Amino acid sequence: MEIRKRAELDALYPEPQEGIIYDSPELLMMKHIAGNNIRGVMDLFRDRRQFSDAPPAVDTPYGRFEGKEQIRAFAEGFIARFEADGLSIVPKFQTRSGGRSVTEMVLNFEVEGMIDQTPMFVVADLGSRGTLEEVRMYCHSSFVPHLTPYRKPLFVPAHLEMGDPGLMTGAVREYYTALHHVPRVDVDRIVRCMHPDCVFGGYALYHGQEPEKGLEAMRRVYTRMATYIPEKVGMRYETLIDDGVTGVIEWVHVISDLGRKDLGRIAMSGIAAYMRGDDGRLISIRISDYAGMEKQIDWDQAGITEEEAKKVNAVTCFPAGVGRKLQEML
Repeated sequence: MEIRKRAELDALYPEPQEGIIYDSPELLMMKHIAGNNIRGVMDLFRDRRQFSDAPPAVDTPYGRFEGKEQIRAFAEGFIARFEADGLSIVPKFQTRSGGRSVTEMVLNFEVEGMIDQTPMFVVADLGSRGTLEEVRMYCHSSFVPHLTPYRKPLFVPAHLEMGDPGLMTGAVREYYTALHHVPRVDVDRIVRCMHPDCVFGGYALYHGQEPEKGLEAMRRVYTRMATYIPEKVGMRYETLIDDGVTGVIEWVHVISDLGRKDLGRIAMSGIAAYMRGDDGRLISIRISDYAGMEKQIDWDQAGITEEEAKKVNAVTCFPAGVGRKLQEML
């Protein structure tokens, strides 16, 4: 079928990464959904998680499904939720570490005899013997019909502070230290940890434009981000999945008073993948979130009031001493 809407992830990375485990549970789940094998999906989940009484869950951009009956409903309704007639899956990247597996994939939805592509992160908390305990799916809201661009933070932070870069390694650690150096971003330091051919992007619709690529483009991207990070918007990462090549980070926003007042920013969940080249520097940065789309939120659909959403992960400011402390540590 002809591709009507192409995903950046497919255009920028036409060939899958080497070493993908095609029977990884999260990828199997999506292939079972595409093949209408609902029993195959259900066999991947136990009634309860191994070390708690909590039910398994699948968290999607359009809702959370807890317990096997709800997961069945998710699987049976997934293709229809995207207003499609069929689906095939093309994995592009996979990162596995610490009991989690992330497959970045292109979903080829069959719509009116054409292919509409959706790029998606599918993150799995793995159980024993090839099972799934929780799956978290991320894609831009524009790919999901009738979805308002609000994603309530999926994690409740233990502290409303930016994450500690010491939990990371190599270029990913250097990048986050420079990006969240209080009181301002160190753009030069960010650029120095990037490969000359670094590419930014992958989770938007592809319109045929040249990607943000190369150090001058990266400087423009992060100079723009430096107008609001970290003074107005901080990131607190809640999971780290790093196999030594790619570091995938699930994070939630922490928003300061200035971020709320000046930009109207609201805390939401997001995810990013940072891939190292052969020289250890970052060669690919792929981010999926709804940042900056707050004015487009239909609060009647969001499942939370605007006033309540503004209180989530809200702080007065980020202490200036954090930056100095990080510099001393690193």
